[in-house]
Amino acid sequence: MSEVQALQTTLAAEHAVVYVLGVLGGQTSQSANPALFTSLSETYATHRGRRDHLTRVLTDLGATPVPSEPAYDVPSDVGTPGAVTRQALALERSCASTYAFLVGSTTDELRAWAVRALQMTAVRELVFRGTPEMFPGKDEQADR
Repeated sequence: MSEVQALQTTLAAEHAVVYVLGVLGGQTSQSANPALFTSLSETYATHRGRRDHLTRVLTDLGATPVPSEPAYDVPSDVGTPGAVTRQALALERSCASTYAFLVGSTTDELRAWAVRALQMTAVRELVFRGTPEMFPGKDEQADR
Protein backbone atom coordinates (compact mmCIF):
# COMPACT_ATOMS: atom_id res chain seq x y z
CA MET A 1 0.00 0.00 0.00
CA SER A 2 1.32 3.44 -0.87
CA GLU A 3 1.72 6.26 1.63
CA VAL A 4 -1.11 8.13 -0.06
CA GLN A 5 -3.44 5.14 0.27
CA ALA A 6 -2.49 4.76 3.94
CA LEU A 7 -3.12 8.46 4.53
CA GLN A 8 -6.50 8.17 2.77
CA THR A 9 -7.44 5.22 4.99
CA THR A 10 -6.46 7.18 8.07
CA LEU A 11 -8.36 10.26 6.89
CA ALA A 12 -11.49 8.17 6.30
CA ALA A 13 -11.18 6.84 9.86
CA GLU A 14 -10.77 10.36 11.25
CA HIS A 15 -13.90 11.51 9.40
CA ALA A 16 -15.85 8.76 11.16
CA VAL A 17 -14.30 9.46 14.56
CA VAL A 18 -15.09 13.18 14.38
CA TYR A 19 -18.69 12.36 13.49
CA VAL A 20 -19.17 9.83 16.30
CA LEU A 21 -17.43 12.03 18.87
CA GLY A 22 -19.91 14.76 17.97
CA VAL A 23 -22.74 12.37 18.79
CA LEU A 24 -21.08 11.34 22.06
CA GLY A 25 -20.51 14.97 23.00
CA GLY A 26 -24.20 15.63 22.44
CA GLN A 27 -24.96 13.01 25.08
CA THR A 28 -22.90 14.69 27.81
CA SER A 29 -23.55 17.64 30.05
CA GLN A 30 -20.94 20.16 31.11
CA SER A 31 -22.77 20.79 34.37
CA ALA A 32 -23.65 17.16 35.22
CA ASN A 33 -20.37 15.55 34.20
CA PRO A 34 -17.72 18.22 33.60
CA ALA A 35 -14.75 15.82 33.42
CA LEU A 36 -16.32 13.66 30.71
CA PHE A 37 -17.54 16.74 28.84
CA THR A 38 -14.04 18.26 28.89
CA SER A 39 -12.38 14.99 27.84
CA LEU A 40 -14.77 14.56 24.91
CA SER A 41 -14.40 18.19 23.86
CA GLU A 42 -10.61 17.97 23.88
CA THR A 43 -10.67 14.63 22.06
CA TYR A 44 -13.03 16.03 19.43
CA ALA A 45 -10.75 19.03 18.85
CA THR A 46 -7.70 16.77 18.56
CA HIS A 47 -9.31 14.48 16.01
CA ARG A 48 -10.68 17.41 14.04
CA GLY A 49 -7.15 18.83 13.93
CA ARG A 50 -5.77 15.49 12.75
CA ARG A 51 -8.43 15.25 10.09
CA ASP A 52 -7.57 18.72 8.85
CA HIS A 53 -3.83 17.95 8.93
CA LEU A 54 -4.32 14.76 6.91
CA THR A 55 -6.41 16.70 4.39
CA ARG A 56 -3.59 19.25 3.96
CA VAL A 57 -0.92 16.56 3.64
CA LEU A 58 -2.88 14.73 0.96
CA THR A 59 -3.55 17.95 -0.92
CA ASP A 60 0.14 18.87 -0.72
CA LEU A 61 0.98 15.44 -2.16
CA GLY A 62 -1.31 16.18 -5.12
CA ALA A 63 -4.03 13.74 -4.04
CA THR A 64 -7.71 14.46 -3.66
CA PRO A 65 -8.56 13.76 0.00
CA VAL A 66 -11.26 11.17 0.54
CA PRO A 67 -14.48 12.99 1.49
CA SER A 68 -16.47 12.22 4.58
CA GLU A 69 -19.59 10.11 4.31
CA PRO A 70 -22.96 11.84 4.73
CA ALA A 71 -23.52 9.81 7.92
CA TYR A 72 -21.90 7.07 9.96
CA ASP A 73 -23.19 4.28 12.16
CA VAL A 74 -23.42 5.52 15.69
CA PRO A 75 -23.67 3.45 18.85
CA SER A 76 -27.17 3.13 20.19
CA ASP A 77 -26.19 2.66 23.83
CA VAL A 78 -24.98 6.12 24.81
CA GLY A 79 -27.61 7.07 27.38
CA THR A 80 -25.34 7.09 30.41
CA PRO A 81 -21.94 8.61 31.17
CA GLY A 82 -20.53 5.10 31.53
CA ALA A 83 -21.79 4.11 28.09
CA VAL A 84 -20.39 7.29 26.53
CA THR A 85 -17.04 6.61 28.20
CA ARG A 86 -16.98 3.02 26.89
CA GLN A 87 -17.78 4.20 23.35
CA ALA A 88 -15.09 6.90 23.51
CA LEU A 89 -12.58 4.29 24.67
CA ALA A 90 -13.58 2.00 21.80
CA LEU A 91 -13.04 4.88 19.35
CA GLU A 92 -9.58 5.60 20.75
CA ARG A 93 -8.63 1.93 20.56
CA SER A 94 -9.76 1.86 16.95
CA CYS A 95 -7.69 4.97 16.27
CA ALA A 96 -4.65 3.32 17.85
CA SER A 97 -4.98 0.48 15.34
CA THR A 98 -5.36 2.94 12.48
CA TYR A 99 -2.32 4.95 13.52
CA ALA A 100 -0.25 1.80 14.09
CA PHE A 101 -1.13 0.91 10.48
CA LEU A 102 -0.09 4.39 9.34
CA VAL A 103 3.23 4.13 11.21
CA GLY A 104 3.96 0.90 9.34
CA SER A 105 2.96 2.41 5.99
CA THR A 106 4.87 5.69 6.02
CA THR A 107 8.40 7.01 6.28
CA ASP A 108 10.30 10.04 7.52
CA GLU A 109 8.18 13.03 8.63
CA LEU A 110 4.88 11.28 7.96
CA ARG A 111 5.94 8.35 10.13
CA ALA A 112 7.13 10.66 12.90
CA TRP A 113 3.74 12.42 12.85
CA ALA A 114 1.92 9.07 12.89
CA VAL A 115 4.03 7.89 15.85
CA ARG A 116 3.11 11.03 17.81
CA ALA A 117 -0.57 10.54 16.94
CA LEU A 118 -0.39 6.90 18.05
CA GLN A 119 1.28 7.89 21.33
CA MET A 120 -1.30 10.55 22.08
CA THR A 121 -4.13 8.16 21.21
CA ALA A 122 -2.71 5.60 23.62
CA VAL A 123 -2.52 8.24 26.36
CA ARG A 124 -6.08 9.34 25.64
CA GLU A 125 -7.27 5.75 26.10
CA LEU A 126 -6.26 6.15 29.74
CA VAL A 127 -8.53 9.21 30.03
CA PHE A 128 -11.44 6.97 29.06
CA ARG A 129 -10.40 4.27 31.56
CA GLY A 130 -8.35 2.15 29.22
CA THR A 131 -5.38 0.13 30.34
CA PRO A 132 -1.80 0.77 29.26
CA GLU A 133 -0.62 -1.46 26.41
CA MET A 134 2.95 -2.34 25.49
CA PHE A 135 2.18 -1.92 21.81
CA PRO A 136 -0.96 0.21 21.43
CA GLY A 137 -2.91 -0.49 18.29
CA LYS A 138 -1.50 -4.00 17.88
CA ASP A 139 -4.05 -6.43 19.32
CA GLU A 140 -1.76 -9.44 19.03
CA GLN A 141 0.76 -7.72 21.34
CA ALA A 142 -1.75 -6.39 23.88
CA ASP A 143 -1.29 -7.06 27.59
CA ARG A 144 2.07 -8.84 27.31
